[in-house]
Amino acid sequence: MNGSASKPKVLIPVALGTNRDHDLAVAFEAAGAEAHCVPLSALRSGEVSLVDFQLLGVPGGFSYGDALGAGRLLGLDLAGWFGDQLHAAVDAGMPVFGVCNGFQALVRAGLLPGNDRHAVLTDNASRRFECRWVTLDPVSTSSVWTQNLREPLRCPIAHGEGRFITDDPGGLAAADQVAFRYVASDSAAADGAYPANPNGSLADIAGVCDSTGLVLGLMPHPEDHVAARQDPLRGRSPSGLCLPLFQAGVAAVA
Repeated sequence: MNGSASKPKVLIPVALGTNRDHDLAVAFEAAGAEAHCVPLSALRSGEVSLVDFQLLGVPGGFSYGDALGAGRLLGLDLAGWFGDQLHAAVDAGMPVFGVCNGFQALVRAGLLPGNDRHAVLTDNASRRFECRWVTLDPVSTSSVWTQNLREPLRCPIAHGEGRFITDDPGGLAAADQVAFRYVASDSAAADGAYPANPNGSLADIAGVCDSTGLVLGLMPHPEDHVAARQDPLRGRSPSGLCLPLFQAGVAAVA
């Protein structure tokens, strides 16, 4: 999509309560993109347009204070104000990434899982906010975002409503739409056990992609482990660095 020698541009929309946009910008820039954090008001007014960008990254945080449910109002914004633009962008080949609150918003907006499948992200099984590091096994082989992942990833979670529930987990797996599963630190299957599966997600699903492989959403925060210095266990565990995830998305449009 980007035929010039300039860096691909990623749009990071910012709503009231969003607080992880800077982290996401740093991750995309480390992967070779040019990040732009833009208030939703500027997108609504037409001052900034989605068509001027090659990637979209929806950040984490507590958009609109998570009023009416985590990611609900941001999801309504995305679907109501920009639904046609988003679908057109994906049809044109734009990679879309949503993390934590951004994942919740993409699910609320109907972009994930898509294909007439339904899912929700609801209260953690522990009934409390979970903030800990987890290990993720990359599963999907068709998503542009997972192309370069050869080992499990390590990154933190920070959410109270991250339990992924779907009416068709087998169908998602068969369609290669399960992007990541929670696993134990030694990469053994979590089998739903806490804390390897920190929120009780069905089938240990930590992230999913749409049927095109362009749209990816996950609850953990890979943007917070793109450099070794960010890992509290650096040197004492497999690296699990998440930078290749962002590099794959950028490479898809470079």
